[in-house]
Amino acid sequence: MLRAASVGVGDEVVVPAFGNVEVAEAVALAGALPVFADIDPGTYCLDAAAVEASLTSRTAAIVAVHRFGHPADMGLLHGVGQRHGLLVLEQGESEAPYDEIARRRERAAYLDGKLRGVRTPDWGDGHTYQQYVVRVPGNGRPDRDAFARAVRGRGVDCRVPVKTPVHRLPGFRRCVSLPETERAVDETLALPVEASLTRRDMQRIVSACNALGGLLQPAFG
Repeated sequence: MLRAASVGVGDEVVVPAFGNVEVAEAVALAGALPVFADIDPGTYCLDAAAVEASLTSRTAAIVAVHRFGHPADMGLLHGVGQRHGLLVLEQGESEAPYDEIARRRERAAYLDGKLRGVRTPDWGDGHTYQQYVVRVPGNGRPDRDAFARAVRGRGVDCRVPVKTPVHRLPGFRRCVSLPETERAVDETLALPVEASLTRRDMQRIVSACNALGGLLQPAFG
């Protein structure tokens, strides 16, 4: 799509650093330079104000990525594009059948009501819960990573959704301030929310997380 729009050498394309490297790679393959903008801390998608602040005379396009089943605010991003004459593209996520989404939403609602000590997502009715992402409060990765190890030790599969932001990866390193991206990388944890989970599975997830109080201080010495 970038090449079809004649985006290439000498152009800049605004992309998120929170997520997969493939979007930045696609920009580079088109010959353009990926420019990283910060995310909205609630949706984990590009923040329109941050995007607008990152624009230069060389900016040709914006690529919004829908994250974890939550859509980016395309109304605001298209507004930025219209004000500055920019191409605005979207990268979506694979669509699941409606009944599967409905079951995921049921499980997410159960977790919303039962989990304690972690910050549950506040995503509204439009979310499809490709992933159920909580935040573990504390001092960043030591607390989140210790929490994740303890939860796994209690038989609950969980994973860090984004281990390294793209602007810290070799080949895309940038000296840029992305505080919400960095915070999300340090604090987020994806808990199981698959449609196949039974009520007993859900109870085990809640029991494992709540037993830890949501916050584990790192051990020193």
